[in-house]
Order: sequence, then C-alpha cells, then structure tokens
Amino acid sequence: MDLTKPMLYHAHRTPSQTALIFEERTYSYEQLNKEINRYSHGFIQQGLKKGDKVSLFLRNSDYFVLCAYAIWKAGGVVVPVNYRLTAKEVQYIVEQSDSVAVITDADQAATVLQAVENISLKPTVYSVGAAEETIPLQDLYSDEEQEPTVDISPVDDAQILYTSGTTGLPKGALFTHANIISLNMSITTLKKITEDDVYLLVAPAFHSAGLNMILTSTFFGGATLVVQREFHPVEALKAIEQHKVTLFFAVPAMYNAYFMVPKDSFDVSSVRAFNYGAAPMSPGMIQAAIDYFGSDQFYNCCGLTEGGPGGIVLMPQEHKTKLGAAGKAMPFLNARVVNDQMEDVIPGEVGEFIIRSSSVMKEYYKKPEETAKTFRDGWLLTGDLATVDEDGYITLVDRKKDMIISGGENVYSVEVEQVLNSHPGILEAAAIGLPDPQWGEIVTAIIVPKEGAVLDAEEIKTFCRESLAGYKIPRHFIYTDALPRNASGKILKYHLREEWKDSRIQQG
Repeated sequence: MDLTKPMLYHAHRTPSQTALIFEERTYSYEQLNKEINRYSHGFIQQGLKKGDKVSLFLRNSDYFVLCAYAIWKAGGVVVPVNYRLTAKEVQYIVEQSDSVAVITDADQAATVLQAVENISLKPTVYSVGAAEETIPLQDLYSDEEQEPTVDISPVDDAQILYTSGTTGLPKGALFTHANIISLNMSITTLKKITEDDVYLLVAPAFHSAGLNMILTSTFFGGATLVVQREFHPVEALKAIEQHKVTLFFAVPAMYNAYFMVPKDSFDVSSVRAFNYGAAPMSPGMIQAAIDYFGSDQFYNCCGLTEGGPGGIVLMPQEHKTKLGAAGKAMPFLNARVVNDQMEDVIPGEVGEFIIRSSSVMKEYYKKPEETAKTFRDGWLLTGDLATVDEDGYITLVDRKKDMIISGGENVYSVEVEQVLNSHPGILEAAAIGLPDPQWGEIVTAIIVPKEGAVLDAEEIKTFCRESLAGYKIPRHFIYTDALPRNASGKILKYHLREEWKDSRIQQG
C-alpha cells in the first residue's frame, strides 16, 4: 500500500464523510480526493517525474494537504521545510534534497527566492497566492479529476524529513511509502482512530509528529482533520469546543500556554485522548494538565524523526503507576535499552535506547556514513540514554551529547531540569555543562523565571538539595527571557553551550 490509497479508499467508501476543515473551508473525502487529483495532474503536466523532490515551505493549511497528496499521486517525494528558517537554512535543505520545485505561502516567497538564488539547478517556485517572481499554485489546477495513472510502489520514496538539528546541521531522513503506512497502522491501532474521530492539528505539519502521527494517520483512519494555521491556545480551545475534537497532541510548551487560559473557559469534554511528547514533560506538569483538562486520558508519545516518529508510549492507565516513564514500544515496533556491546542493560542501568520497526527511515539522504553509524544489526541507534525498570518500562534520561560529566560523575540534564521546573518561581529551565578547569564541566542552569518572580541562586540550590545529589546541583545560574527551541519544541542545548561557553559567570 502507498500513502495515496487510504485517501482513495475513503473517497469511495465514505464519500460524504468530512475529511478536512481549515478556517471556513470544509472538504468531504470525495471532494478532497478530487481536488488532490486536479493538482496532481497539474504537477505531471508541468513535468514532475516519479522520484522528483518538492519542498513545501508552507504553514499549516488545506494547501499543505492538497500539495502533499498531489505530489505523492504524481510519484514525487515530499520535503517539508520549517517555514521559520532563514534563507540560508532553506537553501541548504532545498539543495541537499535535490528539490526540483518549492511551494511557499505568498508572504514567505521572498525567503524562498533568496534561498534558491544561488542554487545551480534552480528549482521552480510556486506560491499560494500571488507573489512576484513565482508561479501561482492555482496555475497547476487541472480540469482532470480522475486518478493519475502513475504506478506507485510501497517501496518508492515518499518523504524526506529533516532532523531538528539539535546537534548541528539537519540530516534528511528518507522514508518510503511503506515506512509511513507502517507508522500509520501503529498510530491508528494505538489510538483506535476511526471515522468518528476528529483530530486537531496545531503542531506544524512540516514536523514528523504533525505530518505522520497526526495528518497522514488521520486520513489513514478515515477520520476528520481540523487544521489550524499556527498554535494559539485560545483558538485551539475554541476549535475543540466548536468541532467536538476527540484527539489532539501538544508539546510541553503548548500545555504551558493552555494553562494561561482560565480553566473551564471552553468545553473540552469531547476529547478522549490527550497526547504529549517531542520534549520532556515533568510529572508535575503532566499532573497539572490532567487537572486542567479534567481527564486522565493522557498518552506520552516518545518518538524521533528517524522513526517516523515511531517509538514508545505510556498509556493513560499506566500514568497511575509509571508517571514520568516514557513507556513501552508502540504497536508493531521493538524497543530496547542496551550497552555498547548491544546487550540489554539490567534494570536501573543507563544504556542507549534503540528501536527496530518497518516504520524506521530507509536512510539519511545522500549521507551513507551517517546512515551506517545510525544502524546496527537492523536496530536504529537513537542517541538517547535511558533506563529500563523491572516491568520493562523505559525512561529517557538524556541525549548522549547532552550528558554532563563533572568531576568524573555523569549528570543527566533531564533529571536536573525536572527538579528545576518544579520550582514555584521557574517557568522553564535547561541544564547544560560548561567548561571548567577544575571539574571538566560544571552544571549550569539556564532559567526563564515566571513573571514577577525574584529568584536567588542559593535558594534554588537549597531547593535542589531536597531531590538531587550534591554533584548534580547547578553551580552557575543564567537568567533569560526564553530558551531556544527547534520546530518540535526541543531545547537547542548546543546553542546554549555555544552562546555561554566563553562567559565569565560568577559562581552562584
């Protein structure tokens, strides 16, 4: 099966079922499929060939859906690009992916035009709306509504998803249609998605969670997708109430934003599954979310781009006894925690979290050496450090590259951050290691205070001593207005390390 088949199936089986809602525009499955076909024929008529890559520099909208599926029906490969990137960053992705075309929102066209200016094989630039020096996307709108005749195989390439770049330049994770269909099967089985469900998409569709955990999985299950252009907590809560949303996903920063809206301002009783992930969420914040939404149906979805984003999940009923753990393997996926010899670690021992599944990426596009380093004996090495308990539940403790080594002791930044984030005066915090001549690295806390809070380093140290061993307690404190994040909500710790590596911070 390829990604276009579920759309066609539901267009035939439940043609009048609502497939997509964006602002004032609503599409049934039959209407959506026909619109996709029109654009797909337009791509083909403009010379798009099987295997050609097309970059989507688009905010969330119905046009993201139309373009992605039209490209797939034409045999092309979709390359979603973070629309917040600079022209230089966009150029790298468009060029590295060999994209023959870029589709952009009109108000973002200047960035794309600057990005493609110095590419030798300059891609064609289409815009949603009328932007100078671009071809209007509407020019691709064909009169032909029938299915394109391009032969698509499950093993054909479907997506290149660029990693978040938490450790440097992003790499393009290449997925086949079969990889993503396998992920869709896992998600729809896990969440029991049916045509009765309504999934709210506020996470960016260019990210693996937005695109595959939500967008393509919703259409795989024949459910309704409600798309919002960008996240705003009040607008998201309004949409839940208006459209009787049953499923939604949010990263921790989004939950923090929801908490700023007075509780019970909107009716969210229709939601049967609350999902969180993409970045660590402290047990205290999880409990706050349970209290805020008045539901205990929370799923901790812990995956990674290279997994599609397949990984592990903590089910709602498991939050009662395993709160803080990341969970066990998702359906149709295997997960382990191993040492350097690929042996399973004993309970409580730290090892590397690895996964194996048909949803895992095919390779890093045009990066054979990085691909070879990432796979071992058929397992994907995630680079995440984790422990496993006696019951088989996995808990992530840090990224390998984020672990702090101070005085020969391993300090896991996530553990420190969970304690810092539970402080009543701290909105959010990151723990990093900075160079120190005596200790090698010294634990440093980068803190965003809550509005009006007056923080004192010694008081924070005293607070941390209740939960952390002495060598884990931050010695240095830096206060800032915001932490740098990538599109998936992960804190960019290498940015913080680079920014503060030469700083002369007085010891707190």
